Amino acid sequence: MDLVQETDLLRKIPMFAKLDASKLKLLAFTSEMVNYQDGDILFNLGDSANSAYVIMQGAVDIMVETDTGSVVASTLERDQLFGEMALLNNVPRNATLKAHGDLLVMKISADMFLRLISENADMALDVMRQLSAKLAKSHELVTQLQRQLSVSS
Repeated sequence: MDLVQETDLLRKIPMFAKLDASKLKLLAFTSEMVNYQDGDILFNLGDSANSAYVIMQGAVDIMVETDTGSVVASTLERDQLFGEMALLNNVPRNATLKAHGDLLVMKISADMFLRLISENADMALDVMRQLSAKLAKSHELVTQLQRQLSVSS
């Protein structure tokens, strides 16, 4: 995929749609498109964070450890951002992420990601919306687990 194709692809992603052409080109030039196969681990719980990712094609499973082993807590799909929480909070990864089928992601360096959100209010707002949606989904999952625990007690 050449720079023009990558720029056109980025323009179709809601988070990047309002970036001007020069910023889209810079993002395409400085980012890396990475392919994964089903079951490949993108990163593990506790890994240091040096990039954020956007799903271009495919899906990613967020894995959490339980007493009975790893389980899928959630699945992210096309155009969704992930890996940003560890960058924003400067902490290690809080989950293991695994490719769910064939996967193409755009890997954005920490420096570029932080620069883009600090210089672009629309993009920062979109990141906040995605974080808010993740928080709401996590809250819903915790509530469901609490109900299951109280029923089985």
